[in-house]
Amino acid sequence: MNVLWGVVVTLLSLLAWGAQVVSWLSPETAVRWKVMEAENDVEPAFWADVRGEAIWDGFTLWTMVLAGVLLSLDSGAWSYFGLVGGGMYLYFGGRGIMSRTAMRRQGLRIGAPENVRLGFLFSAIWAVMALITIIAAVIALAELS
Repeated sequence: MNVLWGVVVTLLSLLAWGAQVVSWLSPETAVRWKVMEAENDVEPAFWADVRGEAIWDGFTLWTMVLAGVLLSLDSGAWSYFGLVGGGMYLYFGGRGIMSRTAMRRQGLRIGAPENVRLGFLFSAIWAVMALITIIAAVIALAELS
């Protein structure tokens, strides 16, 4: 079960981290791959926010990728990265949902409706993945005691 969950965590978190790195380093490519909205299609403040978020996420979201890899390899160190990465992804998913919901309620342009829905879906998936990983990491650490 650990190997399977490790593969799931690795793939899902690599998708988020990879998309953020591409959004940071090559916004044009991110727009072409539909992982980011074009600057002209969204509010300037939203554009600035997602650009800053992409840079920060590029530096931080790798922790969950590593947790998944270490879990797949049955390394006990996975749980430490699972706690940190889980916290990062829980924040990432929750903030994505809440801030975009608030912006949309204010009538701000934050992207095409289908892209916003897809963003909500993946944010929820990443948040649930984070919660499961945090719980599993706490259990694994408790078993070490």
